[in-house]
Amino acid sequence: MADVSKTEKVQLHVPDLEELRGVLQAGLEDNFAEVQVSVVECPDLTKEPFQFPVKGLCGKPRITDVGGVPYLVPLVQKHKEYNMNTISKELELPGAFVLGAAAAPSRVVGMNAELMPLVLTEAEGRPAVNSSYFASINPADGQCLLEKYSNKFSDCNFGLLGNLYACEGKSGKVIEVKAKKRTGDHSLVAAMRNTLESHYPEKSLALGGTFIIQKGKAKIHIMPREFSACPLDTNDDVNNWLKHFEVRAPPHLPVSAGIQRPWSGPALGAHTLLQPPRRRWPLLHRQHS
Repeated sequence: MADVSKTEKVQLHVPDLEELRGVLQAGLEDNFAEVQVSVVECPDLTKEPFQFPVKGLCGKPRITDVGGVPYLVPLVQKHKEYNMNTISKELELPGAFVLGAAAAPSRVVGMNAELMPLVLTEAEGRPAVNSSYFASINPADGQCLLEKYSNKFSDCNFGLLGNLYACEGKSGKVIEVKAKKRTGDHSLVAAMRNTLESHYPEKSLALGGTFIIQKGKAKIHIMPREFSACPLDTNDDVNNWLKHFEVRAPPHLPVSAGIQRPWSGPALGAHTLLQPPRRRWPLLHRQHS
């Protein structure tokens, strides 16, 4: 298990939700034909189509960036493995709900795979609830294989890197984004990130949330089952190593979205729920080692 003792904490700028709504509305109109951004009460996420282990995305929210791409390229460092329960304590939020994007723990699953974390971490008197999914390359046909993590494994680990959003899982106000008919070059999340970077060029801020593709297609990538034996020294090396797919709606894609990281894949007819960290807990955690 990797050392999580080296944690950096960074203060984030936290705009008012109405201000943020207006910024996203104006920016996304440059990339989609139809855009509606609203401040709403978070829907009950325990119900369809989400089926999360918590009701909402609110309550002491924070973004965490764990590990990093240097643990994957140019050559993998398989010993870099982390535990969600430990991470929640490092976030000063034991028992937190955590969602986002990460690498599956290869030591546990026996291969390289993508992890979509959806974990209600353990708290005093309550075990963890792991609702995560993992995606791998099906050796039978070379296609994308999506599986429920808890159907095969009982841990709450992940490997190499994780871009995660954590909160208490409570109900509350969130930003709702509805976008249709992509007209620009960017995916939904990339367009939101670029909008925030453009509007707040001197400030650090982040968003975390989840989205659903209700209609259309998305381009995604999945890492091969085997780590590269040859050094991946350039972006082209990485891109050629990855396996690329086009998927149709309606997949549900839990995602931790922050302006500090890239995201690929177009989204058409997407419905997004987002929550920025509140002023009282504006923390971005970066964990190394």
